[in-house]
Amino acid sequence: MRVVVLTGAGISAESGLATFRGAGGLWEGHAVEDVATPEAFARDPALVHRFYDMRRPRAKSAQPNAVHRALARLREVHDLTLVTQNVDDLHDRGGANDVIHMHGRLDGALCAGCGHRWPAPESLAGLLCPARGAKEARPDIVWFGEMPYEMDRILAALEACDVFAAIGTSGQVYPAAGFGRIAAQAGAHTVELNLDRSAISRDFHEHRIGPATETVPAWVEELSARA
Repeated sequence: MRVVVLTGAGISAESGLATFRGAGGLWEGHAVEDVATPEAFARDPALVHRFYDMRRPRAKSAQPNAVHRALARLREVHDLTLVTQNVDDLHDRGGANDVIHMHGRLDGALCAGCGHRWPAPESLAGLLCPARGAKEARPDIVWFGEMPYEMDRILAALEACDVFAAIGTSGQVYPAAGFGRIAAQAGAHTVELNLDRSAISRDFHEHRIGPATETVPAWVEELSARA
């Protein structure tokens, strides 16, 4: 069975990481426009670096939970394409292989000039690109207004899958919010696993409401039994 899974901030929250936006539309006390756009980085790179430097050790100290481990098991029995909107590495440390980090990774650095990527140190402020020596290092994060990574591969998987699941996502950030509709139109069975119905619940045939650490392992067991 060909399965595509999209995960969002809800599963990282169950490992203790803050969700994308909290009360008042702020992201850990910052307006998104101040820390998560190319324009913000051009305007105040020091602020953007401080923001991601703060988030990087938090993500590193968080531990994979039952959702990450269950999805790693799912790959053992089905043809799984695992796509995450999260920028932590919890899926990878939870045992999953070949995870598509469509919004980039906190533990990565990117040269804004030449596109070279390398592992991020504790702080990127003032860091030179090791490939060209230019002082253009930025977090390897897809910001608002930028194209997510590996979209061709994601769309191909959505159009060919038998089952699509969205787990812990708000359904408010595109293009990921459109994945359920694409998969459903291609003939896949679509399921949403979330604390509440999302803004795109209409795109799903099935809804499983509750903490992901409870609903996802049970769903994976059901799918595994159909292998």
